[in-house]
Amino acid sequence: MQRPQPGQRWVSTSEPALGLGIVLSAGDGRVELHFPAAEETRLYALDSAPVVRVRFKEGDTVADHHSREFRITGIREENGRLTYLDGATEVPEAALLDTLSFTAPEERLLAGMCDEPGDFDLRRRVLDMATQLRRSPARGFLGARIDLIPHQFAIVAEACRRPHPRLLLADEVGLGKTIEACLILHHLHLTGRADRVLILVPEPLVHQWFVELLRRFNLLFALFDEARCEAIRAHDPEANPFTDSQLILAPVGLLAENDELTRLAAASGFDLLVVDEAHHFEWSPEAKSPAYTAVESLAAETPSLLLLTATPQQLGPEGHFARLRLLDPARYGDLRTFLDEAEGYGELVECIESLPEGSDEARDLIDRFGTGRVLFRNTRRRLEGFPRRLPHLHPLPTDQSPYAWLADLLRLLPDEEKVLLITGSPEAAEKIREKLLEEIHVEVAVFTEDLTLIQRDRNAAWFADPEGARILICSEIGSEGRNFQFAHHLVLFGLPRDPELLEQRIGRLDRIGQAEDIHIHVPYGENSSSERHARWLHEGLDAFSHPLRGASTLAAEFLPELESGAELDDLIARSAARAAEIADQLDHGHDRLLELAAPPASDAEALIRQVGEHDEDARFERFVIRLFDRLGLDVSDLFIRAYHFARGQRLSEAFADLPEEGLSATFDRETALAREDLALLTADHPLVRGAVDHFLTSESGNATFARWEGGRGKGILLEACYVLEVPAPARLHLDRFLPPTAIRVMTNHQGADLSDKSAPAPLSGGNARKLVQQPAFRDSVFPMLLGKTRTYAESRSSEPAEKARDTAAAEFSREIERLRDLANRNPQVGEDDIAQLEKLRDETLAHLDHPRLRLDSLRLIWCS
Repeated sequence: MQRPQPGQRWVSTSEPALGLGIVLSAGDGRVELHFPAAEETRLYALDSAPVVRVRFKEGDTVADHHSREFRITGIREENGRLTYLDGATEVPEAALLDTLSFTAPEERLLAGMCDEPGDFDLRRRVLDMATQLRRSPARGFLGARIDLIPHQFAIVAEACRRPHPRLLLADEVGLGKTIEACLILHHLHLTGRADRVLILVPEPLVHQWFVELLRRFNLLFALFDEARCEAIRAHDPEANPFTDSQLILAPVGLLAENDELTRLAAASGFDLLVVDEAHHFEWSPEAKSPAYTAVESLAAETPSLLLLTATPQQLGPEGHFARLRLLDPARYGDLRTFLDEAEGYGELVECIESLPEGSDEARDLIDRFGTGRVLFRNTRRRLEGFPRRLPHLHPLPTDQSPYAWLADLLRLLPDEEKVLLITGSPEAAEKIREKLLEEIHVEVAVFTEDLTLIQRDRNAAWFADPEGARILICSEIGSEGRNFQFAHHLVLFGLPRDPELLEQRIGRLDRIGQAEDIHIHVPYGENSSSERHARWLHEGLDAFSHPLRGASTLAAEFLPELESGAELDDLIARSAARAAEIADQLDHGHDRLLELAAPPASDAEALIRQVGEHDEDARFERFVIRLFDRLGLDVSDLFIRAYHFARGQRLSEAFADLPEEGLSATFDRETALAREDLALLTADHPLVRGAVDHFLTSESGNATFARWEGGRGKGILLEACYVLEVPAPARLHLDRFLPPTAIRVMTNHQGADLSDKSAPAPLSGGNARKLVQQPAFRDSVFPMLLGKTRTYAESRSSEPAEKARDTAAAEFSREIERLRDLANRNPQVGEDDIAQLEKLRDETLAHLDHPRLRLDSLRLIWCS
């Protein structure tokens, strides 16, 4: 490859939609290109860079930065850089319009380097399918290996309507707020609105998030810790480690304990920040915890922010206010004002509930008051389909071993029943395993922080296997994040001091989608402190039978008395009364207002229907199978809608990440949910996206030659496929209005417009060299044919371009009008929200005003 020099124009063959790039630097085996039209910069290795030098030729028409067109009459080269001449006018290559197209199917055709006739048709089908998939409203929501649950999709749909969602997701334990956050992340990332994502979670949850993102969403995040950051900076002391990867997952403690890393993370330009277990961050008007300070710094520099917590109010109004001010410090700037507002929520709830559900009046009141714009919360009371919790308290005499009791329980339960046991520490978990095996021969798996990620994952999978481990013994790490809803028996060895943690433990089994009642077994020694604790939780707080509300408040008020030996019956009675009082306050206050403000499940009907239609699309399934086969995969049937894809002898580089053993996959969602060994193939799957992109950025089918022997005389047809596209920053997500769209036209040697006619059939292959090497064809006939196809394509491109612009203008107008109307009723909607949307509208329409036509492929047909 010619050595690039700064100022030269080059184009990416793998990403032609980026437009023309300009060389920023070249050296040390690398070249850095900036693509102004797409606001992207790429760093390539010279020996494998998918880039070519942009060198237009005499007779080509080009345009400068001001969109003024010039016909090239001469070319001058100085110091490796080109200047194009149009008479006395000079256009340096650096001044070329950044959105110009530079592809060369015509050069392949004139060189006689032609593919088979049918390859042109396949290429067009791939283009049409890519257009359909990129325009689909379901894009980014298809690929998750999850059930299509309406209350989750309703929140996700509302969040993704906003240019930069900043939300607190506060569903109760087990309702899927992590799924909601990942769906939002997945959609924003695949549509280009969040290229760079940082996720901060408690250290015990890092590996769980990593596995869930990979297994459910096919997103591979880089795991960051202090050692990795140090290794990056050891190689380059001036480097910002957080620019080393696009998708980063890290423990929140990494930043809480290092101000310099916090500064670097905030400066690295993330598009989306996701923070789990946000209620752990302490804040008061007088002081902030290090973790809170770190997240606050990042939140101020990141456009989109998702905070996750199951306890929006239970840590008290100060804690709730602290999280809201991370989302919108301008709106939530004063604690006293916030508390004064909250005092009226009870009366507001009574007023709303007196009105017909879903009425305009009720909706108006919800919009006018409360925090519904930034905080979404679904509760079990609002939803249906949850199992019963059946507590079983087991007092053990002082001479009875708890391990013998556990062995007896396993003997009593049917062999197919799985048992999850959670205890407080890795040491306790290992001791239970050893003692249990002394009592009974049973398959036991262990899940603790002392194990590696792979060991934990294997043990969890072994437990999930119907033929695998009968019991899984977890330390406290098993009570956060994991889903074990295939089990129906939970054993609590040692109750956690914090009632909130108890709910986390039970939430491993009691989750939406759980089909069976949950049996909660609580063994304790008679006349012991554990008996006092168990009875207080059961009789005083009813914490085993129902989700405990106001857990932190109740713990703060009564745990000191419980542990000091206060009279138990009186303590239980007072705790029950106080628990009822707190529940009543939440039912008629802010929690209830949040329930009422949550998007109704009906809001998700259209999106779920679109995902379902894609799931059942047999045409898409056939398309993928044919494309994979064409690109070199060996495809074999497993059963209905399930296949195994293996490396073939002509494997394309599109499948470089395919496992050595191949991939087993299904197009059926229910099958994928039931079979962990099968991937779910949708348009969002990286294997599908990679195959489509690879095919369209390759030369395959872009220059073909065919013979048709059914005509009445000799003649020439030229069939062309142009792509109407808009080079623009990915963050604008213009694909929803105008994705790259194929426009097929055809002309004959007389220049007639035959675009409405199909190509003649049957076509056979042949050698084009004899025709294309004739001077008359090269110098006269072919330029005329090619010029006619562009003229016809331009006339056909105006309608889709205008339709896209009208659609975008109408959609933005509706949303801006809705926001203005909402701003009149709700102080949370400020002028900044509207101005942000107006700016996005103006940017979008400005780009849609300048679409371009790019020649993608040609088929030359010789008729005889």
